[in-house]
Amino acid sequence: MKKIEAIIKPYKLSEVQERLNEIEVRGMTVTEVKGYGRQKGHTELYRGAEYSVDFLPKVKIEVVAPEEKVEQTVEAILKGAHTGSIGDGKIFVMAVEETIRIRTGERGKEAI
Repeated sequence: MKKIEAIIKPYKLSEVQERLNEIEVRGMTVTEVKGYGRQKGHTELYRGAEYSVDFLPKVKIEVVAPEEKVEQTVEAILKGAHTGSIGDGKIFVMAVEETIRIRTGERGKEAI
């Protein structure tokens, strides 16, 4: 099993969710986050004064997938989140040692 974390632009969330639904990914966790990468924020003008916005609003999606569905899940996120402009985000894939469904006690793939 792998945990796939993606940091994306907030307005791309519904498109990513649609693409994940198409490949039958049944669960995900979404968190509103703030951060920056290479772009290091930007400046905005407010009431005539320029100020720096260091942390940009992003959305973090977390999905746990069985080994055989990881590449398909990553591709769905890539296609749904891609705009081609700076700040599209990142995807991280990491190993998951164990998954346990609290309600039933199921373990492994059955618990996803």
